[in-house]
Amino acid sequence: MMAAESVFDAVSAITFGPAQTFRNLTLIPVIADDPVHADYLTLDEALGAKALRIEETSDAGSVPELRVLNDGDVAVLLLDGEELVGAKQNRVLNLSILVPPGSSITIPVSCVEHGRWSRRSARFASSPRVHYSEGRAARTRQVTNSLLESGSRRSDQGAVWSDIDMKMSRLGSKSETSAMAAMYDGLQQPIEDFVGAYQAVPGQVGALFLVNGQPRGMDIFDAPVTWSKLVPKLVRSYAIDALDRDREGAVAADSLAGSAVIDAVLSSKTAVFAAVGEGSDVRLTGSALAGAALVARGRTIHLSVFATH
Repeated sequence: MMAAESVFDAVSAITFGPAQTFRNLTLIPVIADDPVHADYLTLDEALGAKALRIEETSDAGSVPELRVLNDGDVAVLLLDGEELVGAKQNRVLNLSILVPPGSSITIPVSCVEHGRWSRRSARFASSPRVHYSEGRAARTRQVTNSLLESGSRRSDQGAVWSDIDMKMSRLGSKSETSAMAAMYDGLQQPIEDFVGAYQAVPGQVGALFLVNGQPRGMDIFDAPVTWSKLVPKLVRSYAIDALDRDREGAVAADSLAGSAVIDAVLSSKTAVFAAVGEGSDVRLTGSALAGAALVARGRTIHLSVFATH
C-alpha cells in the first residue's frame, strides 16, 4: 500500500467519541475500529530500560542534529515535539521517528533553550512534555517547506526561539536560559488539572483538540496503548495554549468539528519522503492545515495535523 493511501485509509476508518471539556480545552476522542498491537517502545520506556541513548553528534555538537543509538532488539518511537533535556541545550524532535533496533541514526531537532550552549550531561533525558501545539504547528510547516525545497528536515530556528520568547512573555514565565521548560514548570498545577480532567474511552487511539471551541490539532496513533502512554505529554502541550488563550473566553465546541477536520485531511496535498529511521514520512498541506505522518510496517504509526488559520 502506498504511504499516502495508508494515511487516508487510517483517517477514513476512525470515529469520534463524546467530547470532553475542561475550562477552554476540549478533547474529542478518536476511536479506531481495528487498532493494532504496538510492536515498539516509547522514548520513556526505552530510556527506562537503558536500551536507548541520545547524545550530541560530537563534542562540539550541532544545534539541529542529535545522535540516537538503539541498543535494544525492539524499535523505539520518538514523538514529534517530544522534548529532550540535558547535554548542551534542550531540544524537541522535528518529526516522529521509528528508530530501528540495533541502529545508530542522526535525527533532526530544534533548540528550545537558546540561552545555553554548555554541557550539563553526557546524554539526554526525556521530559514529561511536548512542544506546545501552536509551536508544533509552525514547526511542522517549516519542516515540510524545508523538505520540499532542499530535502532537509530543518525548522526555522530563529522563528522557533522568537515564538517561545513571545509565549513566555505572555504567560509571565522567566528563565535565565530562555528555556521553554520554564513555562511548564511555572504553570505545573494548572497544567496538571487539565491532564487529570480527561478519561480514555475503549479503542481510543488519539484525539482532536479544540481551544476556545476551535480545532487546533489532532494526534492519531496505531495502538490504544501508545495513546495511553503519550496522552499526558500531549495534553500538557495543548494546555499551555489553552492557558495562553484563556483570556479570549471559552466557546462551545462545534459538534461537526471532527468531520470538518477529517474532510480537510482527506482533501490535503501529500508528499512522501523516505523517513528518518523506518518507513515513510508523509507531509500533508492544505489551505488551513499542516500535518505529517509516519508510515511503517504497513500502517500509519502516527499522524499529527494542525489548523493553520
